[in-house]
Amino acid sequence: MANAQAALGSKRPAGGAVRRNRFARDFGVNKYLYLMMVPVIAYYVVFHYAPMYGALIAFKNYTPIKGILGSDWVGLENFSDFFHSYYFWRILKNTILISVYTLLFEFPAPILLALLLNEIRSKAFRRAAQTVTYMPYFISLVVVCGIITDFTNSDGVINHLFTLFGYDGQAMLQKPGLFRPIYVLSEIWQHVGWESIIYVAALMNVDQEQYEAARMDGASRLKQMFYITLPGIMPTIAIMLILRMGNLMNVGFEKIILLYNPGTYDTADVISSFVYRKGLLEFGWSYSSAVGLFNSVINLALLITANAVSRRVNNSSLW
Repeated sequence: MANAQAALGSKRPAGGAVRRNRFARDFGVNKYLYLMMVPVIAYYVVFHYAPMYGALIAFKNYTPIKGILGSDWVGLENFSDFFHSYYFWRILKNTILISVYTLLFEFPAPILLALLLNEIRSKAFRRAAQTVTYMPYFISLVVVCGIITDFTNSDGVINHLFTLFGYDGQAMLQKPGLFRPIYVLSEIWQHVGWESIIYVAALMNVDQEQYEAARMDGASRLKQMFYITLPGIMPTIAIMLILRMGNLMNVGFEKIILLYNPGTYDTADVISSFVYRKGLLEFGWSYSSAVGLFNSVINLALLITANAVSRRVNNSSLW
């Protein structure tokens, strides 16, 4: 009996062969889906994984003449210079504050908009509201920043309105204390409609029978929202929050650069804008690469932490 089992066991294919056979069968059935994946994989390989080779610059005294491999190795010197510099705490504080303010005020905004749109019974009014809120997202960022600058100038519309309540009339973007509120409010205005799309789609999957049962029990629309709608889209909210946490330190430098000025560096200068100035304007490639790599490591740690917390608390996670 033992010999027979040993003979049968010897005829079983190895684990690698089983996986290859399974993949071959699956590829034969879904070969067109696999072919559709090729451009996506190529995009990530070319534009996301291949550039990781350039991270070596952060550990070298890079000069274009010598190239990446030929440049002198300096180890953690660039990181040490950054950590001991005057700019470290300033840009770290600004990045964290702007990111946290944006997370607290801009992240819930599309959820609230989706909930409000879901309560509108008139389809025509709902489509009009969606169109109006989506439009700012498709406006060029340069145009958006130009609008913000014009409206907050000393002779701008918003500035004139604020002078009625005792404001001194000075250009708002010239005041360091007003930069963060202006940035966060403009982020809400620009992204609230577009980011609400995924929540509107999630609302379509909520079981309608639950609403019927709640109405039969006498639940108001507000209670239906809190006890049916919100729990129904909570997995989507959790996933979006995890993704947002993974980009918490990635404050876009384009908008910052278009809005800030040397007078507001104390509250507006963030890691990405600092990397832009040091790397492209002052040609400090190695130093700026070290700063950018530090920022990426922080984002990775935040992503892993947020995913672990969400998996334990909400049973929803990316992996």
